[in-house]
Amino acid sequence: MRRTALLVSAALLTGLLPLAAAGQAAGAGDPAPVPVDRFEGEVPFANPPAEALFTWGGDTDDPPTLELAARDDAPEGEKVLSGGYDISGYGGFSHEFASDGPAHDWSAHKGVRFWWEGRGTGEAVHFEIKDGGANGGASELWTTSFTDDRTGWKQVEIPFADFTYRTDHQPVGGIDHVLGLTRMWGYAVTLPTGVKSGFAMDGVELYGRADQSLRAQVLTDSAVHPVREGGTAKVRISVATTGSAPLDEPVTVAYETAGGTASAEDYAEVEGSVSFPAGTASGTSRTVEVRTLEDRAAEAAETIPLRLTVTGAKAPAETPQVVVDAHGLPYLDKGLPVKKRVADLLSRMSLAEKAGQMTQAERAALGTAGDVAAYGLGSVLSGGGSTPTPNTAEAWAKTIDGFQLRTRATRFQIPLIYGVDAVHGHNNLVGATIMPHNIGIGAARDPGIAYDTGAVTAAEVRATGVPWDFAPCLCVTRDERWGRSYESFGEDPALVESMETMIQGFQGAADGRDLDRGDKVLATAKHFVADGGTAYGSSTTGSYTVDQGVTTVTRQQLEAVHLAPYRDAVDRGVGTVMPSYSSLDIVGDDKGPVKMHADTEMLTGVLKNRLGFDGFVISDWAAIDQLPGDYASDVRTSVNAGLDMIMVPYEYKSFHQILVDEVEAGRIGEKRIDDAVSRILAQKFRLGLFEKPYADTRGASGIGSAKHRAVAREAAAASQVLLKNEGGVLPLRKNQKVYVAGSNADDLGNQSGGWTVTWQGSSGDITEGTTVLEGMRKAAPGAGITYSEDASAPTDGYDVGVVVIGETPYAEGVGDVGNGNDLEPTAADRAAVDKVCGAMKCAVLVVSGRPQLIGDRLGAIDALVASWLPGTEGDGVADVLYGRRAFTGQLPVTWPRSEAQLPINVGDASYDPQFPYGWGLTTRTAVPSGGTGTLKALALAAAAAEKAGAEKAGRAAVTRARLLVQEKAGTTVTAEFAGPFADADHLLLTGRYAAAVAKLTQAYRAA
Repeated sequence: MRRTALLVSAALLTGLLPLAAAGQAAGAGDPAPVPVDRFEGEVPFANPPAEALFTWGGDTDDPPTLELAARDDAPEGEKVLSGGYDISGYGGFSHEFASDGPAHDWSAHKGVRFWWEGRGTGEAVHFEIKDGGANGGASELWTTSFTDDRTGWKQVEIPFADFTYRTDHQPVGGIDHVLGLTRMWGYAVTLPTGVKSGFAMDGVELYGRADQSLRAQVLTDSAVHPVREGGTAKVRISVATTGSAPLDEPVTVAYETAGGTASAEDYAEVEGSVSFPAGTASGTSRTVEVRTLEDRAAEAAETIPLRLTVTGAKAPAETPQVVVDAHGLPYLDKGLPVKKRVADLLSRMSLAEKAGQMTQAERAALGTAGDVAAYGLGSVLSGGGSTPTPNTAEAWAKTIDGFQLRTRATRFQIPLIYGVDAVHGHNNLVGATIMPHNIGIGAARDPGIAYDTGAVTAAEVRATGVPWDFAPCLCVTRDERWGRSYESFGEDPALVESMETMIQGFQGAADGRDLDRGDKVLATAKHFVADGGTAYGSSTTGSYTVDQGVTTVTRQQLEAVHLAPYRDAVDRGVGTVMPSYSSLDIVGDDKGPVKMHADTEMLTGVLKNRLGFDGFVISDWAAIDQLPGDYASDVRTSVNAGLDMIMVPYEYKSFHQILVDEVEAGRIGEKRIDDAVSRILAQKFRLGLFEKPYADTRGASGIGSAKHRAVAREAAAASQVLLKNEGGVLPLRKNQKVYVAGSNADDLGNQSGGWTVTWQGSSGDITEGTTVLEGMRKAAPGAGITYSEDASAPTDGYDVGVVVIGETPYAEGVGDVGNGNDLEPTAADRAAVDKVCGAMKCAVLVVSGRPQLIGDRLGAIDALVASWLPGTEGDGVADVLYGRRAFTGQLPVTWPRSEAQLPINVGDASYDPQFPYGWGLTTRTAVPSGGTGTLKALALAAAAAEKAGAEKAGRAAVTRARLLVQEKAGTTVTAEFAGPFADADHLLLTGRYAAAVAKLTQAYRAA
């Protein structure tokens, strides 16, 4: 799923004045304009805290280009700010004032204006100002927009009265919700998406005399006030002023109940006014009560708008509504079976309401929070990095509750189901427990650990008000050049299936009876189907090389490799399935590549009909946009193929209308719509959202707790794979002097990887946790541990070196090899390995989402560890380094000798890797010995266990045989050895213990 954009909401369009108006005299009594930005070079391109111009964006290619260009036609001075953009997510630029200087006071002026060279794109350009707080990054954001509907220079004038408070994103979650103008920190411009264009800007200045109405604003405590029939709603009306000063002039608010869907028999009409005299303190409130009447009839929800007419201040942005809750209808009866509740509710819904349930919008893309009710949205999501601010558990719950409150203003008060990509812990939330990525869970080879990590993730996610997780990924990764390979448990479908205990960790019992618990979430099996098999070079998405490409397989390969994990997921009761962006090309069916979001045979024929999946299918991020044809065709094709809910992060309005139009035109059948909505409603009922729509935050204290971090620590330790350990370098002893180097030794962001706080992740201290270096220092507090990232510090006098190398974060196709990435360690990491390992005994840890090519240095390395992406608990890595826990991990993917070997997987006819699938040395004190005699005994034990169905005994016999065989092989891995060795691990996972030992015996003879 793609990362979200942080869209600003639209406001009133401003007037555009022709160039001839430049230099016109100010109005009588108006102060002279005050320059903000002349773009002559007085403000540098830099970053805060200095005063600076800087760009930003959702992806690496989203920030616009900027330059100060000399122009003969510059409206003012010699230069203008000129730029170009081609934005897929979001992007723009800011001018922030110096954080270490005083804030600016704009309160004496009417508004802000600037020169804009339009291109006539017809797109909205959003303009935002930053008010209050400590600096530009901790201020309130107020926004408006203008339309680029003309070419050439125009002066855009924006009165401050046109700015509205951003409800979708606030760096501080709001200070006083009043545009004070006395502590201003600059402005920002958000450029249009989906159009390649350019712009020029000049002469930003403040103009005019302040509008007195800006000094006071009337606010209500909420836009929606639900109340049970017969109850009394209390609407609090308050007044707020600039700088919290007392009112200069009186403010009057007249109110009346009028309009809405409620009738005169449903409530007692009210009419009157409240006054706030001059001198009233800012924040003073008055309460208006609206009493509803009880008629004992079963009814849908009914609305009672409380219209406000404000004199002397700015009116609220929305008319508050009292809502009489729906009551007495069968679908509200928790005692009825889910199937009956669904049928009753479905029978009452209009086509538009059904279309709303099938629509999912991105949190930050909502024009206003009121769109939740206006379009009857079934779901809102946070894409990667789309977080409330501040990014705290409390803010998450408050934000989601705000969206849920909006659903109370709809007829049937159908709650939202809010979704996130919590793919290795609640990874969008700062301070959450970050688990190893799935590749590390696969290396741990422990279904119990997979379950526990899922359970901790579910508890932390649900405690913030989120009931739905877009995880786990059940892809079977077949080419480590794929940028999503770390989201896979491994290359063997049997390994992936064995780790699907994570689904129960998320959801609880397979029949869904645990879903309404405060520590469980709806899981998503993704990405259906064969996303891990896409061929290198087959992608047509931007500069991607593998991700979203084409998987070409026979039907037998499809069933055995890629479809197998989904059979198990359906049996486990997984609640939702997400199709892949990729295309499937089945050899011999003569269809060619078919996009999964349009594949009726797979989504409906196989998943729903043959496998019996009774949950709902949710599309990936804007994935239907990739289908051929116009947007109406995209909607029609995908829904008819079997999509039930469509993730249309930005296009939710047009999608909703087109879906209705397509059904009314007969191009999508009503039966298909009813099936989709029934599936969605069923999961909402199972989650208990109708009874408890708001966040249950009782578990919030467990987020990032010691108990949860202990689970992540155990998973990190179990995920470490010891590939080489010559001379018994590992485990380290606590009294050794250790020299630590490498780019990933002390970087929490790097060891957590992509999908951490943001979509792509980033280096540095991005959240709370323990780096590998910090874990080592805690494990051996009295030892002499020296850290030199680049190994520039002297290397004399140390017992052993530990060099932690690897990758920096990436996600999805951005991380594809060939898209600016390769599998080679960086030059700096290679140099650190060479220096440290040339000076002392050394262990090299590879922190990465996939194997790295280190064969040319393997001879100089005494111990080699595949650390994968261990998450925030570096203590777990230290546990195995210092012997607190034995190394037990095994390779979940084949470790290649060279990139030319890729793709290389267990079972290949030609198989000659550096280390085979399933390889993993141990630091247990006793490794089995005895040669072929011991293997014969273990073969008998394995056969007996298999016959008796004794899984534990069978696995133990195969594991002992594997360790014995590895001991003999040492570091010499030949093709004759690797093939049967890897096959043995696959046989073990499928319960064929005797055959596994036979394969290991074959490998032993080849060693």
